[in-house]
Amino acid sequence: MTIRTSRRALLGAATLATPAIAWAQGSLAGRTITLVVPSPAGGGTDFSARLVAEPLGRALGATMVVENRPGGNDVVGLMSVLRAPADATTLLCGYCATMTARPAIGGIGEIQPIRDFQAVGVITDTPQLFVTHPSVPANTLQEFIALAKQRPGAMNYASAGIGSMHHMGTEYLKHRVGIDLVHVPYRGTGETIRDLIAGRIQFYMNSPPPLTPLVRDGQLRALCVSSNERHPGLPDIPSAAEQGLPDTGLNVWFAVFAPRGVPAAQVALLSDKLQEVLADPGVRQRAFDAGALVAPSTAAALTDRVARETESWRQIARTANITAG
Repeated sequence: MTIRTSRRALLGAATLATPAIAWAQGSLAGRTITLVVPSPAGGGTDFSARLVAEPLGRALGATMVVENRPGGNDVVGLMSVLRAPADATTLLCGYCATMTARPAIGGIGEIQPIRDFQAVGVITDTPQLFVTHPSVPANTLQEFIALAKQRPGAMNYASAGIGSMHHMGTEYLKHRVGIDLVHVPYRGTGETIRDLIAGRIQFYMNSPPPLTPLVRDGQLRALCVSSNERHPGLPDIPSAAEQGLPDTGLNVWFAVFAPRGVPAAQVALLSDKLQEVLADPGVRQRAFDAGALVAPSTAAALTDRVARETESWRQIARTANITAG
């Protein structure tokens, strides 16, 4: 028996199949994607998310919105992503400390980023900026260290909570150079900066974007950047290596993650499109102007980095006696 199918029927079948094929290839066109920032507005995570949200949504043919969901050392935001459907419509803008340092000291409960999230790619990767209030009589990192040794326990430093890069990085610095600073945790960068400008905080380290404008306006004093080389966007600020502290390894990075269970095709699509967005000169310039350095990466490279840095922080925490409690 011969079965004849009309050209119109074949075209109709192809038309009906197209959405299914596109979905199988990971398409997110026409959908609304929420990029969750698990911290308040105004910090480095928020900056990085908003840097890529609009162009990434456009590249995907989707609408991407940024939603701040702070609380519980970022646990509130992380759980909101993990509880969402695993269809790539809810993603995480992850902060390096949340994804590596906090887990290393048990600071985010039962969440295990290596197990619970899939890496998409890095957005920015930038040395931290060490700053003080201008009233502190120290113009360089070495002068600040000398002052702190003269006044053990008399000066304080701020962080965004236990296990944040500000906390872990400063505790590492304290242990390495032998100084005593009092830890003052805050709920977000905005609150921290207000007290820093007011002179209630003496020392702070963070990624440059929220601090650079304040340094340029003279409201804060920059001591150095936490790298062996000077930051290309902040050429007048010395590196930590120039200040006698090489190989600090305190870069701050922010990256996109999908919850475990999102299909591999969608993760691959997100990763490819994110790298395309970060290659755009306009996006790179906006980051650079704020003091951040764009650093595209593959999903595989980010996966390896999370595992490597988690173990590194675990070793540092043991050496410096840093705990989540």
